[in-house]
Amino acid sequence: MSAELCAPSVASEDRNYVLRLYVAGSTPQSSRAITNLKTICQTHLKYRYALKVVDLYEQTERAEDDEIMVAPTLIRQWPLPERRLVGDLSQTEKVLVALDLDPALSHP
Repeated sequence: MSAELCAPSVASEDRNYVLRLYVAGSTPQSSRAITNLKTICQTHLKYRYALKVVDLYEQTERAEDDEIMVAPTLIRQWPLPERRLVGDLSQTEKVLVALDLDPALSHP
């Protein structure tokens, strides 16, 4: 299930976001997290992000390296500092805050 959902040119500009979403197989919660995050990224980040989805069952060593204890877990790798958010990402405002995006300014 590891997939690159959007891969724009990732430069070291603060405008670009590098995100990694850890899921546990094809569970309903994993599917919701993927759908919710894709919608948030397409609506609020447009083409300013790179997103990789990692299935914990397929890449257990990656989960250990990133110290993932529960899924779904979203890691914002760039811009720094790294941020983590756990859950199905259904609370859009909470996700926007975690991504350091102002919900009031992030209208489609």
